[in-house]
Order: sequence, then structure tokens, then C-alpha cells
Amino acid sequence: MTILIVMGTLFAGWLTFTAAYEHQGNPAVAAAGVQRAGPNMEGKDVRFGNTSSVLYDIAGTQTSSGATNSSLDSFTPVGGFGALSGMMLGEVSPGGVGSGLFSILAFAIMTVFIAGLMVGRTPEYLGKQIRAREMKLSGLAVLVMPITVLILAAIAVSIHAGRAGPLNAGPHGFTEILYTFTSEVNTNGSAFGGLGANSAFYNVTGSIGMLVGRYGAIIPTLALAGVLARNPALAGSQGKMRTDSPMFGGLLAGVILIVGGLAFFPAVSLGPIIEQLQHGKFF
Repeated sequence: MTILIVMGTLFAGWLTFTAAYEHQGNPAVAAAGVQRAGPNMEGKDVRFGNTSSVLYDIAGTQTSSGATNSSLDSFTPVGGFGALSGMMLGEVSPGGVGSGLFSILAFAIMTVFIAGLMVGRTPEYLGKQIRAREMKLSGLAVLVMPITVLILAAIAVSIHAGRAGPLNAGPHGFTEILYTFTSEVNTNGSAFGGLGANSAFYNVTGSIGMLVGRYGAIIPTLALAGVLARNPALAGSQGKMRTDSPMFGGLLAGVILIVGGLAFFPAVSLGPIIEQLQHGKFF
């Protein structure tokens, strides 16, 4: 139940701030004199409106279904960041299609281990003791995705074949590259748009990203499941940390945000964050 609450809270938070920025006007459209006031409707179907479009797109990117009903390339910088960063957290809210809960369960094991070290209690989850081996496997399952995304994005911006893909220059073009690899490594399937990805470079790197991103996370997760299955069940004690409490839920959410933030913050700073600052303030 605690994990479900954390998943729902993260989803609601991402939906809220993305919708808030999409209800603001698009500075580029306003500068062109096309739209003076009202929400950012560029790239959205008027039948669905702004809020429904954001709900559909955030749900699609955070469940790895890849479904969208509007153009993410036309979102505000922070609106596009909402769809992008949901995948960067490992699609933990409300869980990826075909992968289910394994990402957030790996985060939960990391949280139990870290919390146990901090307060001097026995690291234990679902009646199984969490030791160094379990921590290493969960860490590998969590980190393989950001490492793969950042390496492929770095290669793309370093060579001509990669820089030739974006149709936009500057931070927005970098966001297009970063979103493409984030979607592919998470096997999400959604497209930000504005990137000519049908080239030899992006076909090869995208294929590598999908293979490494999927199997690089599934293999250590299956190994982790095998290790936990072999571990003997522990008897309940007063020294164990409860994993059904609000405190554990807060710690779990914090670990997810910190790991995702530390891994991707330098990259998103060069993309949607600096693009937003170019158009004005965040608030």
C-alpha cells in the first residue's frame, strides 16, 4: 500500500506542475502575435483541450505505453520536462507496461538499505534481509538506464551524424536528442518530435539503447528475485524498520527523486531548464 501511495503521489505531482505550465501562454507563440492570452494550445487537439492532453501524455510517458494525443515538441519547456523526467525516474509512477513494479521495488530495496544504515536497524524488506549483494543488484537495475541514456546522448552531441538529427538548435534541440534516447532506453515508444531519427546513426544507437535498457535492467532484477527467494525468512523483531509507514514512503520518494535528480540534472539543465530561463522565470 505504501508503494502504491508513493506512485500515486509522484504521478499527481508530475501531472500538476505539467498542467500548470501548459495552462500558461507560449512565449514563442505570443511573440509571433498568434495568441495573446490563454493556455498553450499549440500542438494540441481542441477536442481534448489542455488538461486532458496533459493527463493523457503524462500517463502515456510514465507507463511506457508511449501513447500521446498531442505534440510534446510544442509543449512549454517545463511541460516537456514533465513528460521527459517521468521516464528519467524509471517510469515508477504508476509503473511501466510489461515491467510493472520492478523499478520501484528496486528503489524500495535501496531505501531500506540506506535507512537501515542511517538509523542502525536491520535492513529488511518483505521478511528478507537486505545485504550487500541485494543492494548491488538493485543499484545496477536502477542505474543502467541513466548511464545508457547519458552515454548515447553524449555521443550524439559529439559527432556530426548526431547533431544533424534535431530540427531545432540550442537547448530545445538538445532536449529532442535527450528525449529520444530516454524514450528508447526505457522502451517507452513516445516521441518528442522535431528529430530526424530515421538515419543510420539513430537507428543503430536507438537499437543499442533499447537492448541495453531493457535487458540491462531485467537481468539484475531477476537475479535479485532469485537471491531474495533463497534467503531465509526472518522472524519479526522490534529492531526492523517498518516499510508500511508514512516515514518509509517519504524516504522512498526522496530516494527516487534524488537518484533521478543527481543522474539527470546536469543534462536537463542544458535542455528544458535553460530553455525556460531564456523565455522568462519559472514562477
